[in-house]
Amino acid sequence: MSAVRMNSKKYLSKYQGRRTHPIIWCAAIICAVLAVAVIITGIAVCVGYIIIHPRIPSISVLSATLDTFRYNEAGLLVTQITMDIRATNDNRKAHASFQDTSMLLVFGGMEVARLVAPPFEVERNGTTDLHYVVESRAIPLEQEQMELASLSLRRDEVLFVLRGRFRAQWRVGLLGSVKFWCYLNCRLRFRLNGTFTNTNRCSSRPQ
Repeated sequence: MSAVRMNSKKYLSKYQGRRTHPIIWCAAIICAVLAVAVIITGIAVCVGYIIIHPRIPSISVLSATLDTFRYNEAGLLVTQITMDIRATNDNRKAHASFQDTSMLLVFGGMEVARLVAPPFEVERNGTTDLHYVVESRAIPLEQEQMELASLSLRRDEVLFVLRGRFRAQWRVGLLGSVKFWCYLNCRLRFRLNGTFTNTNRCSSRPQ
């Protein structure tokens, strides 16, 4: 009985004599500090975005004119459109940049022209306009497109589709930068006299 008690005392004495290594304490303190810092940063970012309420920049068709739309019996189409695209940054506290801007002008499923723009920036709560003169050479049409062109001439209305995408990025102070891919897909309606007859706004959407 006394031997058992003696062994227990030796075991407890040996266990109590062990101390946590300083490196482990330092690692634990560093992890705790990092965890607190991450929590504080997350709260600051959430509060900052709630207060600032940043909006995603957009592009939209400001104006357009159908300058030329000619179609002959040989099935060749010649067209020219003058178009102004507006890039808008509604953020009052965030500078925005637009990159990889590319748009396609389509008639009857056929690509008429490609519209591109180099990277550019838009000031806080500002706009930047891009001017395009989209001119195509004689484009050979397939049977379905020829019928669509003939129908357009009879109805005195021409329909184009504008598809595009761009990458928008803006930075809000110390909260960091945000990037979004935005896409454009809308119909452009014209009278043969060149009048742009769209009733709905043609504007990009984030995705």
